[in-house]
Parts: sequence; C-alpha cells; structure tokens
Amino acid sequence: TASGYEDHLFFAKQVITNACATQAILSVLLNSEKVELGEELSNFKGFTKEFDSETKGLAISNSDLVRTAHNSFAPPDPFMSDNKRVATKDDDLYHFIAYVPVAGKLYELDGLKPGPVLLGELPQGADWLEAVAPAIQARIERYSQSEIRFNLMAITASRADELRKQIASLAEGDAALAERRQQLAVEEQKLARWKAENVRRKHNYLPFLINLLKVLAEKQQLVPLIDAAKERQKQRAAAGGGAK
Repeated sequence: TASGYEDHLFFAKQVITNACATQAILSVLLNSEKVELGEELSNFKGFTKEFDSETKGLAISNSDLVRTAHNSFAPPDPFMSDNKRVATKDDDLYHFIAYVPVAGKLYELDGLKPGPVLLGELPQGADWLEAVAPAIQARIERYSQSEIRFNLMAITASRADELRKQIASLAEGDAALAERRQQLAVEEQKLARWKAENVRRKHNYLPFLINLLKVLAEKQQLVPLIDAAKERQKQRAAAGGGAK
C-alpha cells in the first residue's frame, strides 16, 4: 500500500458490510477535482480531512446523508438484522473498488485493504484511463477461472444536462437543434424508466404475497397449486434427463 498520501488523497476503510459500492462512489467523488460536491459533501470532506482511514470509515457509516442516499437504492429485506456487521476480507466476493487519478499518481482504493495502492505515476497529459486498463484487466483475470460476472462503471456528467446546455446554445433553425432535442427526449425517457425500475425494486412485496397465500389457502387453492407446480417440476426434470 501507498504511504504519504494523507495530504492529497481521501481514503477510508470499509467498516461495515454491504456498503462497498457506496464507498467506491464516495472515493471517486471526494478525490475528483472536477466535481462540485455541494455543501454537505464538502463539509464532510473537510470535517474528516485529518481523520485516519479507520475513523473516516466510521464517519461514513454514521453519516445520515450517506445512509439516506445508500438506503434509497437498497431493496427491502424484511429479514435483515438491524445490527451492523463489520466488513472482513471475506466480503471481497462481489466487491466494488475505485480507481482514481490524484496529484499525478494513479491509485486503487479498496476499503478492505490497509491503505490505497499506488499503481504508478501519471505523466503530464497522460490518459489515466489507458494507464489503469492493465490493472483492471489483471484484476479480472485473477478471478477468470471461477467467475464471469464483473461490473465496470464510471461516474460521468449527466448526459441530459449536457444536452440541455447544447440546446440552450443553439439558435432556432439550427440544423443540430432538432437532433439535440430528440436525443434529450430519449435520455429523459431512459431516466424516467430507471426511476420507475428503482421504485419497483425497492418496494416491499412481502405483505402482498402473504395475503395472497392466505386468500389461496382460504379458498382451498394453495395446496393444489403447490402440487401442480411440483408435478410440472418433475416433468421438466424427466424431460431433461431424457434429452441427455
């Protein structure tokens, strides 16, 4: 791990489980020179500047702002315990980390490691995305024998906001104006679809399912439906076995 980074790099240990994606996003945002953080995140970054990595992690876990944002995308789990579990090295499965260019250096930020990993120097004008590609590829290959599911995500500016700026700069009659408006309409439809999907994903369907099972049981339909499902499963298994 790197040393002497504290004055220019935000690194926090992950102290609770199931928060690696949120922490990876924060690692990118709080180390970017191009993102306007807003008042609350700016205050948080300033407040934790002198903290060590463990205390920074505790500050993240106790932040109402971060907790609210994290939970707004978390699916409901009626059986989840309210107790916080401390993250361990075993949480590396399906784990998110961040890659960031800071002060002429390229870092890997993994909250389950003791500190940031210095991947190398970035010469003036170098494309950091090209520089980080070998590190990402090496990480994928490390698990390639047992895992094929990987997510590679980037934090980018809003495409819709950029299109609105372009539209505002174009005059009526400009040949590009209609195309930009069409692109904006497509982008807004996509954002609306994502919002609806997130609402459905977060909704707690358990009360509905419990009441549905009760109604089916009262009407003496539950057991026959279960038996019919078991029979269909047997038929599929038999058909699969015959195909071999």
